[in-house]
Amino acid sequence: MSDGGGAPPAGTAPGTPAGTDPGPVGGAPPTENARALARARRRAALLRSWRALLREPGGVTGLAILAFFVVVALLAPVVFPAETLEVTRTTQPKLSGPYAGYPFGTDRYGISVLALVAWGARISLLVGISATIISMLLGTLVGISSGHFRNVLGAVLERLTDWFLVIPFLPLVIVLATVLGSNIVNVIVVIGLTSWPATARLVRAQTLSIEARPYVERSRALGAGEWHLMTRHVLPNVMPLVLANTTLTVAVAIASETTLSFLGLGDPFAVSWGKILDDAFSAGAITAGAWWYLIPPGVCVVLVVLAFTLLGRALENVLDPRRRSA
Repeated sequence: MSDGGGAPPAGTAPGTPAGTDPGPVGGAPPTENARALARARRRAALLRSWRALLREPGGVTGLAILAFFVVVALLAPVVFPAETLEVTRTTQPKLSGPYAGYPFGTDRYGISVLALVAWGARISLLVGISATIISMLLGTLVGISSGHFRNVLGAVLERLTDWFLVIPFLPLVIVLATVLGSNIVNVIVVIGLTSWPATARLVRAQTLSIEARPYVERSRALGAGEWHLMTRHVLPNVMPLVLANTTLTVAVAIASETTLSFLGLGDPFAVSWGKILDDAFSAGAITAGAWWYLIPPGVCVVLVVLAFTLLGRALENVLDPRRRSA
């Protein structure tokens, strides 16, 4: 027979009377422990992803190129004050080739092409990243909603995505830019509103795949609401795809801004790489043989687009388990 003086139940702290709930370990509420554990797991996952990205040669190359252009964009006002871009203050010859102090020569107004390229990095990166944020938000929202809801709303969103996909991208951008006007905000909005359908299509396909998994069905059977399913189950699982696609969309956005500026639909008061190319074409740089007026901004566009493309491919390899296992 037991005299009641045996060892306390398993999991009970020493000195705690039997039958008494000792509470959570450390005195913290269970929800706080769960949140701390979730944060620790997220930090560990981010660290693993970062280390895996650094093992990708393309990812490292893309990061290095992007870091260089970000530094150039940040230091442009310091190295080349805004006064150097004013036509009334320049004293240099027009369309002059590279010489001491002007390694990229001068433009048709006598302004340093190097200063223009440095300032153009600010606008090109700003437009590319801002337009991509709009595109990713719209594409993710429409993609998850059209894949989750199997009613009229989902059908309408799917048809809307198909409608945007069949319309040629460049003519649509040109029409919208012409109607809305030529300024930086309108260019960002136009590119963002016309580049989301591809993301929405990818996210919708991933949403359909995720919602067919057993744990989502169990959550729905236990009474989980639509918002809970989309934000707690679907969204975390589509984010790797969205992140990988974001870097590729930035490249498209920068190329689109360059095209609009080259066609004269960009902000006439903002210096961007596309605007430099447009000015060079208008000044007859091709026939004049002023290669220094055309090559630097063109090479910058190619390098930034290449950097984002390399980074996007590397992120896809890091975040996609099927590619890692392959």
